[in-house]
Amino acid sequence: MTLRSFAVAADHLSHFLDVGRRVLGDLVQAGWSVAVDVGTIRPGHRRARRFAHFGERSAICFPVAALFGEGAIHIGDGCIIGPYVTLSAGVSPEHVLDGDIVRIGDRCVIGKGSGVVGHQHIEIGDDVWTGHHVYVTDANHGYIDPDQPVGRQFAAPRPVRIGSGSWLGHGALVLGGATIGEHVVVGAGAVVTGELPDYSVAVGNPARVIRRYVTGKGWVRVADEDDAHPAPRRYPPAAGDG
Repeated sequence: MTLRSFAVAADHLSHFLDVGRRVLGDLVQAGWSVAVDVGTIRPGHRRARRFAHFGERSAICFPVAALFGEGAIHIGDGCIIGPYVTLSAGVSPEHVLDGDIVRIGDRCVIGKGSGVVGHQHIEIGDDVWTGHHVYVTDANHGYIDPDQPVGRQFAAPRPVRIGSGSWLGHGALVLGGATIGEHVVVGAGAVVTGELPDYSVAVGNPARVIRRYVTGKGWVRVADEDDAHPAPRRYPPAAGDG
């Protein structure tokens, strides 16, 4: 075989391999699309029947990262829970539960890669949407005993509530004891540990309110409001004052 004929044969082989890769790629993509469609949990699905309630037109997209304790999870109507989401109630699949631990309202959207992990009670109102990789939990670890690993020490869970119409940005964390009001914007990466009032915007770690809605004024910065109504100035006592 001459050098030229060898080069031609190599070109033909490379072309054949490229065609093969494209065909195999198309088959893999088509197969994955079928798997996503078939694997998505919808009303009437055998897995959906395990839930305390699984609303009409709701779906948990495939693949799921972790899913257990369905009997203590209520999902309202028209909810979309994205792929790679962790949704759980209780400490483990063997944990025997009583009543709703996680309650998600109607028309909620939980973003890709997010987690909703409930040990006592998490309530998410209607029309709550989140970005990707948001984490909501009512549980935490303790650290009181220095002779035990922190991972083996559980602190008491504290209920979490997220009001209707709120939005949680990408990567936000909502931790035990947090209460988020209605129509609240939680900025990307914020960490919510306390209470956020209705109709407010909060950012940071820990999350703090930077804007709120005032009837007749619209959305105002909290700093502007503080400037408009300054706290009384405290002067040091004059010499001789008691």
